[in-house]
Amino acid sequence: MRAANQVQSPPSLARLRGGEALRETPLDAAFSYERLMSLAPRPEYGVTLALAGVMSASWRRFGLHCQPLYGFSAANTRRLLAEHFPGAAEMFAIDWRNFTTPDAFTEAIEMEDLVQMLVDHRTVQDEDSIWLAHALATGCLGSDHLWQDMNLPSRKVLSDLLHGFFTSLAARNRKDMKWKKFLYLQLCERAEIRVCKSPSCGVCVDYSVCFGPEA
Repeated sequence: MRAANQVQSPPSLARLRGGEALRETPLDAAFSYERLMSLAPRPEYGVTLALAGVMSASWRRFGLHCQPLYGFSAANTRRLLAEHFPGAAEMFAIDWRNFTTPDAFTEAIEMEDLVQMLVDHRTVQDEDSIWLAHALATGCLGSDHLWQDMNLPSRKVLSDLLHGFFTSLAARNRKDMKWKKFLYLQLCERAEIRVCKSPSCGVCVDYSVCFGPEA
């Protein structure tokens, strides 16, 4: 049974995700989040933290032969590693010739729309914003709060990233809705899909599920 302080992933636009436990794939003993971060030129940089957290979670789940971020080819992944974690490809002996896409990425049909929504709201038209958009979308596939699924130190770090890199979108979260639910709500509104039962948040019986602390 899921712990009381955990939340399920928001509903997919086409289906509800199951609550099955993640099956982790054995990794080479050389790989770890700590070793990945040890290669980072700017280990305190929020984007670096987000990328390391999400990529590490993906590789633990799917294996080093799989894409660590949704929608990222081998070429894109190599470029990202060279920029944020130089030497990682060699340290972990990633086999680019057999790089594959995890089934979970293929099955999550809303992911492309989620990435596009984030990209459309970029504050600065730079590559880090695009990479972060893919990391945020990949993190949404997890079953806990978004900052936890991205292995970030706190919700504040996630909030700072969203306000700093996707300012116009984050500004809509005026009542401090939980970020994963907020992103999916924005995605549904963008697609003109009505998902809430109540006419307003204030009278909804599930108010505490969407708002409040994320411990």
